[in-house]
Amino acid sequence: MAEQRLDSNLPVVSGSYPAAFPVPFSYPPVEEPAEATIPLTHYLWILRRHRWRILAFVVACVLATLVISSRLTPVYESIATVDVDRQTPTGVIGQEAMRTATNDADQFLATQIKLIQSDSVLRPVVDKYRLWQKPGELEAVDPQNARGQNAPVVLKRLKVTRPPNTYLLLISYRNQDPQLAAEVANAIAQSYLEHTYHIRYKASASLSAFMEKQLEELKAKMERSSAALAQFERELNVINPEEKTSILSARLLQLNTEFTNAQADRVRKEAAYQSVRAGSLEAAQVSSQGESLRGLTERLNAAQERFAEVKTHFGANHPEYRRALAQLNEVQAQLDKTTQNIRNRVEIEYQQAVRREAMLQKAVQETKAEFDALNARSFEYQALKREAEADKALYEELVRKIKEAGINASFQNSSIRIADPARPAVKPVFPNLKLNLLLAFLLSSLLAVGLAVLSDMLDNTVRDPEQVTRMVKAEVVGSLPVVKNWKGRLGPAPAVAASQALVSAGSNGDHAVASYDEAIRTLRNSILLADFDRRLRSLLVTSASPGEGKSTIAAHLAVSHASQGHRTLLIDGDLRRPSVHRRFEVPSTVGLSTVLVSDLPWQGAVAKLPQLPFLDILPAGPTSRRAADLVGRGLQQVLEEASGEYDLVILDAPPLLGFAEPLQMATLVDGVVVVTRAGETSRKAVASVIATLRRLRASVVGVVLNEVHKELSDSYYYYSHYGKYYRSATES
Repeated sequence: MAEQRLDSNLPVVSGSYPAAFPVPFSYPPVEEPAEATIPLTHYLWILRRHRWRILAFVVACVLATLVISSRLTPVYESIATVDVDRQTPTGVIGQEAMRTATNDADQFLATQIKLIQSDSVLRPVVDKYRLWQKPGELEAVDPQNARGQNAPVVLKRLKVTRPPNTYLLLISYRNQDPQLAAEVANAIAQSYLEHTYHIRYKASASLSAFMEKQLEELKAKMERSSAALAQFERELNVINPEEKTSILSARLLQLNTEFTNAQADRVRKEAAYQSVRAGSLEAAQVSSQGESLRGLTERLNAAQERFAEVKTHFGANHPEYRRALAQLNEVQAQLDKTTQNIRNRVEIEYQQAVRREAMLQKAVQETKAEFDALNARSFEYQALKREAEADKALYEELVRKIKEAGINASFQNSSIRIADPARPAVKPVFPNLKLNLLLAFLLSSLLAVGLAVLSDMLDNTVRDPEQVTRMVKAEVVGSLPVVKNWKGRLGPAPAVAASQALVSAGSNGDHAVASYDEAIRTLRNSILLADFDRRLRSLLVTSASPGEGKSTIAAHLAVSHASQGHRTLLIDGDLRRPSVHRRFEVPSTVGLSTVLVSDLPWQGAVAKLPQLPFLDILPAGPTSRRAADLVGRGLQQVLEEASGEYDLVILDAPPLLGFAEPLQMATLVDGVVVVTRAGETSRKAVASVIATLRRLRASVVGVVLNEVHKELSDSYYYYSHYGKYYRSATES
């Protein structure tokens, strides 16, 4: 009845998981740890892993290069060497050789290279050899336009280079015809020489024509300046104004000296005049007329002494008295007259000194004015004279240069010479088979190695235990090798009973299967012996996504544990896509889903295996999409009761990502093992599973790497060494 209710109420889905989940699922955010430094041995492993692909790619590239190079048309190159002299060419008349500065050698030679590649140099060569008719020679799209006046000529196969630290230019040209390559190279060099000659000739001729145009103007200017100089000389009425200026300068110097002496004499006489004018007798005595005045003064003193003596002895009527008085009066009168004469003479001398000073001052002023006027005109005269002389000299020089330019224009000496003409080449320069093969080998090797390393860097799947430990921060409890002769993914051979295949896989002599069985036993011990303080009674086996091989691993773990004599219960908890009943060939009409939706005891749904008395199977029962609801009803009770009766209960759960029931199952068991498929499962999915389990406080035992082989990891040596050891043991 329970089975009928289950079939009528729950839709049956077999063979595959739902195409779309009931609830859109996205990975929870997981903080990926920083990448550790990748060792050099890992890159060596990448090269060993892809060695045949790399070798095939390199060989294919080299062979393709060999075939293409052998089918290419050979191209020959001819080189003409041109010597460019930095020394300015010597003219026939009036020019000296001059070496220019060498600090601009690079700019000069770069200019010459551009000149060689110019249209004026290349066009005559293109027209001569009709290169515009040959395809691939010109860069112009339309050959007719390339020969037109508006389109410059550009040769694609022309190359102009300069050897370092030299003044040589190498004009190289490539063509399929070696003779044509040599002729074109020499023609370009010759055209370059002729072009430079024409440039110099036109420059000299243009200079001569320009100077002839300027000659008439310069001649008229010279005549005007000479006439102005002659007119100025006539106005000055002197032949040489410079000599007259020297005379006036000496005369002015002499007058200045005399004027200075006259000023000093006038000052002295003015002082004497002022003293005498004041009436002082002493001042008159010290003047120039003082000698006669001093004699009269002495006579006056003597007459006064005698009159005083006579006055004391005689009276006023005495003849002696009168005679002495008359003598005194006479001397006094002479003294007064002499004093007046001295005053008059001093005044006259002072007036003469004043007049002389004034005359000399006037003469100095007049002479200075004349000197200044003449000096000013002399400057004008010198300017006119210099202008006339310069115009005359320039005119004469220009006449000489015109004659020299006319002669030199016809005798240009080029500083460019062809040092080594081009000759037809013997060996082609293209294709260079050795260089092409070497480049193909190097580039293809670098590209192949780069692609191999890039593909490894872009691979975000789990591959080896070290990577899982470093990237996911979870322990790897075991790695299972791939078994190539099994159909599907690690499933038993269909020709043999599932129970027998699981029990005695190694008895048929298959080394790969034996290696897998040994890895299962190692995984069993790694899980059960990881923690001595806590014994695992229930174990959940799940994966991140379908197809990881979790059901196969759960079945092998159960068989391996039961083979040691431990009571083991394998529960198929995948109610959506059960597979345990097919592996052990047990009926699945009654199973876990029946127990969860009805009152049937779980012991009644357990299947016994005659071949394995210590292993019991609890199949999933009828499939259901309501697996999450069914799990929450009684799975915990089933696990608790089964853990008391069995040594180990292994629960095969659906993939954790995208399904709800594995989350509930993970919280009910003692440990969770996450199965990943090496080279297929992404690190982000594994990290998301681990983070989800840890957030639910589930006990994560570790991660199992399934289908590991040497192409995925550089740590595969364990299985290869085990296989060698197993083969040697069986053969002996």
